[in-house]
Formats: sequence, structure tokens, C-alpha cells
Amino acid sequence: MSTSFDHVPAALRMSGLFALEREMLRVDPSGGLALTNHPEGLGDKAVHPYITTDFAESQVELITPPFTRVEDAHDFLDALYDIVSNELTDELLWPQSMPCRLPDDGVIPLADFGDAGLAATDYRRHLLEKYGAKKQLISGIHFNFSFPDEFVAALHAGSPERIEQFRSDLYLKLTRNFLRYRWLIVYLFGSTPLVHSTYEQRCVSQMQALSSDAFSNEVALSYRNSDCGYTNAEPLFPDYSSLSRYIDSVQAFIDDGRIAQPSELYSPIRIKTSNGRNDLSALADHGIEYIEIRNIDLNPFEKAGIALDDLRFLHLFLLYMALKEEADSDDWQREAFHNQQLVAKHGLLPELKLLSSGREVDFKEMREDLLDQLMAFAKHYELGGSDVLASVRSRLSDTHNTYSHLAKEAVRTSGFIEWSLELARDYQRQAFEKRFSLKGYTDMELSTQIVMKSAMKRGLRTEVIDRADQFIRIHGRKRTEYLKQATKTSRDSYISVLMMENKTVTKQVLAEAGIRVPTGVELRNEDELTAIHADYSSGIVLKPKSTNFGLGVTIFPGRATLEDALAAFRFARTFDDTVLLETFLRGKEYRFLVIDDAVEGVLHRVPANVEGDGHSTIKELVNRKNEDPLRGKGYKTPLEKIELDAIALHFLQQQGKSVDSIPVPGETVFLRENSNISTGGDSVDYTDSVPDYYKQIAVKAAKAVGAKVCGVDMMIPDLTSEGEYGIIELNFNPAIHIHCFPHIGRERDIGSKVLDLVFNKRT
Repeated sequence: MSTSFDHVPAALRMSGLFALEREMLRVDPSGGLALTNHPEGLGDKAVHPYITTDFAESQVELITPPFTRVEDAHDFLDALYDIVSNELTDELLWPQSMPCRLPDDGVIPLADFGDAGLAATDYRRHLLEKYGAKKQLISGIHFNFSFPDEFVAALHAGSPERIEQFRSDLYLKLTRNFLRYRWLIVYLFGSTPLVHSTYEQRCVSQMQALSSDAFSNEVALSYRNSDCGYTNAEPLFPDYSSLSRYIDSVQAFIDDGRIAQPSELYSPIRIKTSNGRNDLSALADHGIEYIEIRNIDLNPFEKAGIALDDLRFLHLFLLYMALKEEADSDDWQREAFHNQQLVAKHGLLPELKLLSSGREVDFKEMREDLLDQLMAFAKHYELGGSDVLASVRSRLSDTHNTYSHLAKEAVRTSGFIEWSLELARDYQRQAFEKRFSLKGYTDMELSTQIVMKSAMKRGLRTEVIDRADQFIRIHGRKRTEYLKQATKTSRDSYISVLMMENKTVTKQVLAEAGIRVPTGVELRNEDELTAIHADYSSGIVLKPKSTNFGLGVTIFPGRATLEDALAAFRFARTFDDTVLLETFLRGKEYRFLVIDDAVEGVLHRVPANVEGDGHSTIKELVNRKNEDPLRGKGYKTPLEKIELDAIALHFLQQQGKSVDSIPVPGETVFLRENSNISTGGDSVDYTDSVPDYYKQIAVKAAKAVGAKVCGVDMMIPDLTSEGEYGIIELNFNPAIHIHCFPHIGRERDIGSKVLDLVFNKRT
């Protein structure tokens, strides 16, 4: 078929749907294959949409949903890696496509999907007997790509074919050209130039030792794409001239006993239909709906297993393959297979020649010429990507820049196992350091990210409905739930939220339930405050009637002058027309997080502070403390940056200090009275040390307002004694990240508790 992008609007030319799949092995700390079962904490692998296993129990497979940008698919894959990595305790994720140190085939446990997955287990047993387990443990990246309907419609304009037929023919042309020129992908993405000594001896015996534990032939690029890799017992060449002929040819392979099912056709590219199915009847019914690129090695230099720029290049490459006119050759598939094998095993050989329509051509000349064509194509249609193509040029023109050459040099220095473990440990460290965030969603509130990550880990499909409003949708096994800002769920009634939002109502309801609360009055203007100031001049709190996160609160533990009280009143009035004046309750403040009638976390929040060193000013100490990577802004990190705002300056003034004061070594200088994390406070976990007496009071308070999710702020003078306390506030949208990642103490899995609540612990 002849295609031209001239009819495609510029805004659609780089459009597409992109999804990624990644396989990787779990290994023990010494680099041996882990023989443990798939971690239970990662959910049910038989139905998990994101995290499952491939051939063996120790071979993890990550699957992203489709995205309209390759960047988003890449971020999601990276996030899934972090989730899996942080679930492991004594194991690591192997960063290479070619396997780690392997035991004998019989020791490698097949993936077990239970009684419901017997067919999947039987198929793996067939592969084990036919190919051996060691080959099946080779891992890689699969790139799924489809053209949007609008793109196909624009390309189809003026064609007499039915659009369904046109779409399938478009994918078939792309597939044929990809197969012809797949050697370029093998060269650029090839990252498996060596194998471990425990790999198949048939292959190891053909190579030379590169290090004490690795073997190569010195010029290989990708053993994974060679006859030592993931290939069929014999080359199989389906008929790609039409969809019906493709279906007939694959069925003939099955009928002849060459393969057991379509999935056993190990082609570098697969044509697929909806829901990931590639069975022949589904293809016949629905036509081709997307393609799957399968010849991409894991890039050991990337935590996600593939570089984002390589994905961008691959997108451009696929677009060109759909447009490029086809060379007329009857034996093109055999020639393409021959070229793949040569590049895979000898791609770094300077004098290598490939076949082009039956004649030998210098490999370097061929790859440079193809890139020139691709660059001209991108420029003509204004597709961008000049920076990506320039990076590719550096790898094409100099083999020393290829991933394979760099990998061999690293192994030559450190050895295959030790270098791979060094990478694995580094990626594990990176995942742990960012355990509080969800890659691709770091613009959202941290508490929302935590719930989303918990849902993904559990195997619940998660969507962002309104990013700015933190509104998400989570699909359970039996029903769908909506959450806003992590803890606003269907389980709390609207009236409960309104009660907690109104601090006067909250106090009255709690008092009627026999729970201690501070006394106080409502103020609507300065005259009312002036009239009662003499009765409330010492130990008071002024705060808006309806706020959260400690906004607008001023605390006077000692005497408050009328001038100071009026200033605090005016500040509170910026958040609400009505201001509460309450008596100050002495003691330490603790935040109890109540979820579904149970206390899931208790924190003591220390007000924003710095510790003196004898030579730095308070301002310098604040700046230094704010450099902590756990501190940020907008609830996207576990701790918030300290702001030297008007409240902090006033609080310092009350202590006879300014931002230029220099505290003595070890002196703690507090910058605010209120201890909210949102204003720069430190969080200390007390969940396991707070007596049940106070936990029961917190639960009772939440029940009094009918809340299933509630933050209970309680003042307690002495945890060792029971009886003296006071609840100063209930919060209807409590931040959960402060409990998940406290400054000091045990981290709590609150995201899972929220999911247990909304799904009644049954999904």
C-alpha cells in the first residue's frame, strides 16, 4: 500500500498510544537466581494488571496501561519498578536481559497461577521441555504502539478501502518494514554482548572469556537476538502480505506441530488485537489494532530498563516504517533474519556487511543511510526529535558509544555478576530514596500519590480524573470507587464532613459525648474581642472557625496583649468571617489518625525549629534544614519547607530573637507555636507507645461525628498517666503522608488502610 503523511494534520502526526512491558529476574544478594515465590505483597499475579510473572516465579513482569505520551508510559514503568523494588527485602532486581547465575533447569520454579491458571502453567511446562528453562529466563522490553483512530482516518482519506481493512494493511506494512530494518534496533538497543558462565553450554562453548564469569566473542551486540537467545527451534516466516494469509500461515505452523499456539511465534514484532490478545480468531474478528515490538534488550544503564530518548526514537522509526516504500524481494524475510543474526553476534565488527536485495553492503554505510532517510522524513513532516536523532548518530558512527561496548568494558573491569549487582543496588537505593513519591504524578499531593501507589501495588486499576483537584478513580474487583485528596471517600457522609469543618459544632458534639474540649467563644468583629479580652488574656488560641491544616492559627501560651490578640484575630479573619477564641490546653499535641474505627497512626508534631551550631544565623540554619530532600512544598514530600513568614518573625520577636540571631551550639529555637507539618514541623511516630486509653478516646471522637476517616488532634500533658487530655480539633481530610513517612519512627502503610476502608477489605 502507498501511504503519505501529507493528509495527516500536523497536530496528529506524532500522536499515538504507547504501552510498555518489562521482564526482569529477582536475584539473591550474591547474584544467584532467587528461588522464592512471587512476593505476596505484590498482590495476585494471576489477575494483577500491572505486576505479574512471566516464565518463572522469579521472573517479574511489569505492564503499563496505554498512554498518549511515551513520557507517561516510561514514568509509569519506572514507578512500577520502584514499587517492586521496595517490596523486596533480601533480594534485588537483575538489570540485565541475559540471566544471572543460574541453577540447573530442573531447579528453576515455573510460574504458578493456581487452579485458575492451569493452562498458563501447562504452556510454560511445554516451553521448558522444548527450549529449556535458561533461555526462557531471558528478559526484555516490549513496546506496544497503535495509531489513534483520528490518525488512521486522516491517512485513509480518499482511499477506496474500508477503513478496517486499511488499518490492518497499514500495520502489516509497518510490520514488514520493521522486520526488514530491525537490524537497526538490534544495533542501537543491543545490550547483551555477553553471557554468564552458567548459561547454556552450547552457546558458552562458542565464546571466549571476557572476565572470570562472563563470555563473549568481542564483537557481539545482542546475544538475546541471536540463535543463543529467545528464538524458535527453527526460523519461521509467516505470510505478512495480508491479514488472512498471516492467520492461515500461523495456523499451518500450529497444525504442523512447529509451535503450540500463536504466542510461541517468537517474532521481533507481533500484530495484536484488543485486550492484548494475539489469538488468530480475535485477529480475524477485530483486525490488527496495535503492534508489539519485542526485540529490545534491557538497557542496564537505565533503572526503567530503557532510555526515554530511545522510546522517542522508536516512535519516529515506526512512523517511518509505516510510510517507507517497500523493497521488492521475494526472499526478504530470510534476508532480514540473516541480517539480524549477523548484527546480533558480529555488529561491532568494523568490516561487517549485510544483505540488501541480495547484494552485500557495508553495514556502517547501511545504518548511516537509513538514519539519513529518517532524519529527512522527520524534518519534512516537522516531527521534531533532532536531539534524539543526534544522539543516535553518535552511536551509529562510533561503535564505542553503543550500549554493548560500554557494558563489555564495565564487565571487563568488574565482572558480570559484580557489575550487575552494583547497578541493582544503586537502582534499589534510588527507589528507596523516592519511596514516598509516584513517578509521573509528583505534581499531585503526596497523600494522593501514596493511595495511588498502594492501589497499583495491590493490582487495582487507577485513573486520574481531575489532576488539579486530586480526584482519582480506583477499579476494584467488584466495583469502582472515587477518592478526592486521598481521604475524601464515599464512606464519609457529607454531614460528617460539615461537622468537622465547623469547629463550634465539633466542640459541642464532642462535649455532649463526654469528651474534653477547650472552652471558648465565637468572635465576628474586633469589638467583641476587645470586650472579652480581659477574661481571656492568658493562655489562648485564636483560629478560623472553618479551616484545616493549621491555617490561620495563632497560639499564646502566656499572656497576650490586646494588640497581639487583635493582630491574631485579623490574621484568622483572612480564612473565615468567624474566629474562635479558645483556652490554651497545655501538654504535647498528638495527631491520631482514625480509619474505620481504628487508630492507624499517632504522631507528635514538633513545631518548626532549628538547632544552633554557634556560628550560623537562624536564617542560615533554616536554609540548611530546607535542603533536606524530604522537605518540599505543597504536600508532595513527607516534610514541608520552613517559611520565615510574618508568624515566624513575630514568634522569634517574642523570644527576643531575629533571623540574624546566632543560637548557641545545641540550642533548639522554635519558629512557631503550632506544630503542623504543613508549616515546617517535624513528625515523630508514637503509634506503638501511646496507651490504648487515648486511642479509644480518639476513636470515640471520630464516632461522635460519624467519621470513618478523621484526624484527631489531642493535647496530652503526660502519656504515662491516664485522664488528663483535651481534643482541640477534628480534621475531615487528614494528611496521611506524615504517618507513612515520619521524620522519626516507624513508617506506616496508610494507603492500604484507606483502600481497606473503601473496598471493605474484600478486594
